[in-house]
Amino acid sequence: MRLVILDEYNLASEWAAKYIRNRIVQFMPGPDKFFTLGLPTGSTPLGCYKKLIEYHTSGDISFKYVKTFNMDEYVGLPRDHPESYHSYMWNNFFKHIDIDPANAHILDGNAPDLQKECEAFEQKLRSWGIDLFVGGIGPDGHIAFNEPGSSLVSRTRVKTLAKDTIVANARFFGNDLSKVPTMTLTVGVGTVMDAREVMILITGAHKAFALYKAIEEGVNHMWTVSAFQQHPRTIFVCDEDATLELRVKTVKYFKGLMHVHNKLVDPLHSMKDYKN
Repeated sequence: MRLVILDEYNLASEWAAKYIRNRIVQFMPGPDKFFTLGLPTGSTPLGCYKKLIEYHTSGDISFKYVKTFNMDEYVGLPRDHPESYHSYMWNNFFKHIDIDPANAHILDGNAPDLQKECEAFEQKLRSWGIDLFVGGIGPDGHIAFNEPGSSLVSRTRVKTLAKDTIVANARFFGNDLSKVPTMTLTVGVGTVMDAREVMILITGAHKAFALYKAIEEGVNHMWTVSAFQQHPRTIFVCDEDATLELRVKTVKYFKGLMHVHNKLVDPLHSMKDYKN
């Protein structure tokens, strides 16, 4: 497990974007070799997406041979609703890069049979395999919509949201609780654990206790992010504010490894040059 600590949010976002860029470029994807990338929504990854768009615009990376799989989607919210995760991904990322829309996979919260939709999505994930799954967490340590108490071997499924989550999401729906979806489709903890590599973005003081639970205490289904202690290739990327609950010696230890971690994001040639 790696813990990468940057001074503030923008630097953490840039480090994460550089890491994703380097992993894709080094993979050298092509028509018969797609890189598969799991993606989150929410406020935390916005800075990372912005930097990836910049790298694409400058010619450092192409998403032409990348397949993406999003973590979750609301049930019953129209796809073109501004708060749907379809809208989020297209407005904040997909429409700014060269990804083929057929390669951007997002759960359909309006499918006639939600269970079959989840099973089909899970099958796609297993069929392709995920090279890198990027995630964010909530203050209660949930990843995707795997809230406290979720099984750590859970799979893609229909999930009823806890009241605290509904209340927290009300700000996106004019603070009208009646407009907030109460159910979602979400990948499971076990689904994400199957990825070859996992990178979790954790920023802000309000996520500090969750990071403490993820790093310094044991695996616990009440803090689902803690499951990734047991993944062979997990990278937690955080800012200083998120480390406020960690022991000083923990922070000092991982900061002492930053010279190693920063080699992971050293500049590479553009994808075109790398292939040549």
